[in-house]
Amino acid sequence: MTKPRRLRELLAQRPVVMPGAFNALTAIQMERAGFEAVYVSGAGLAAARGLPDIGLLSMAETVSDSRTIANAVAIPALADADTGYGPPLAVMRTVSEFERAGLAGIHLEDQEDPKKCGHLPEKHLVTTTDMARKIAAAVEARHDPDFLIVARTDARAVEGLDAAVRRARRYVQAGADVVFPEALESAEEFRAFAKGLSKEGVKVPLVANMTEFGKTPYLTTREFEDLGYRIILFPVTALRIATKAIEKILLELKTRGTQREMLDQMHTRLQLYDLLRYGDYEKRDKDLYERYTREKSDERDGL
Repeated sequence: MTKPRRLRELLAQRPVVMPGAFNALTAIQMERAGFEAVYVSGAGLAAARGLPDIGLLSMAETVSDSRTIANAVAIPALADADTGYGPPLAVMRTVSEFERAGLAGIHLEDQEDPKKCGHLPEKHLVTTTDMARKIAAAVEARHDPDFLIVARTDARAVEGLDAAVRRARRYVQAGADVVFPEALESAEEFRAFAKGLSKEGVKVPLVANMTEFGKTPYLTTREFEDLGYRIILFPVTALRIATKAIEKILLELKTRGTQREMLDQMHTRLQLYDLLRYGDYEKRDKDLYERYTREKSDERDGL
């Protein structure tokens, strides 16, 4: 089963919670923890390269990092493709590159370039028609019809909730498989957005973005499910925890000159090796060596 097909099957069965992976190791941890899919956050990838989330990463950089993450795990990965990196023709190339990289789908947003984090002020949107053209181009470009095209709208903060619903309807008409309303500000708004689409006969899965310190209140995955959402993202939760932990150990080293008092907060060598499947690689290397030795022996015997 392909990863795009697997993601679609999961969505048909139950809501899918996707923590944000900012590198391959965190994706492996998420898979090990039992999550059925991961999210490749544009903010997370930018931060991992020491950059803010203001559209500074190129399509090639994002695809490269996304490929590394997607290929590190067996579960499907949904990637943040920002604005698609240009007009419809550029969007078509973007879809092709992400699909070849092994992603299960991407989301495209209706901000102008350079885009901003969805929870920051002073965002600017492209026209609804221009975004619909991008979505149609994305749908046309995919080779695998199961590859998920998610349309994100940032209209709530710019044009209001009703406009966000209208835009979402147009994007679905253009071919979007899933709709992602960004930066809604209350449970009531999440409910109203879902109802607004259903009233107009639009029946597609919806994405909820549960980022910290933003405009969205801290709702649980069960609450989002009850509000009608099928994909729940935690885009930079792991990154924020990781950077805070690193800050803590660096302060300890700077002030105490030793890490001894924080050993209980670290993975041991064996735990890290287990996470990285060190034993599997050693066994594979041993099997390859033994096979090569047998083949060389057989060659000598044949002579």
